[in-house]
Amino acid sequence: MEETGRITIGALSKSTGINIETIRYYERVGLLPAPPRSSGGYRLYGPPYLQRLTFVRRARVLGFSVGEIRTLLRLADERERPCAEVQVVAKAHLQEVRAKLADLRRMERVLKTTVARCASGRRTHCPVIEALSRDESSRSAPVTVARHRRSRG
Repeated sequence: MEETGRITIGALSKSTGINIETIRYYERVGLLPAPPRSSGGYRLYGPPYLQRLTFVRRARVLGFSVGEIRTLLRLADERERPCAEVQVVAKAHLQEVRAKLADLRRMERVLKTTVARCASGRRTHCPVIEALSRDESSRSAPVTVARHRRSRG
């Protein structure tokens, strides 16, 4: 159902590869403005919506949080703003990514050591199960990763 070059949410979903419910979610949280509706009540999206949704999708692929994307979109909408403000958001995100990479490297080392302890896998007890059952293993790298996830808005 098209009116004046606008497309329905289904067509927008197909053209962006973003699920319809996700598009509705982005509208609810303010990443996409509410689109006009047809006389039948269908949402109708024009080219600016496609462009904005593509921006959101790419930012999500790069790991930006909804809050960070909201900030980036606000800065993009205010063309008079200097690029330095966008750089601040991107630098903060880069620091988070680097911290997560360090956490993942630590997790890899712990898992590699634990799996190597299994040797042939013919033991009667399992070193992996033992390592996961100990309190000190639950305080290692995964806790740090979880902290980073919770801190993002």
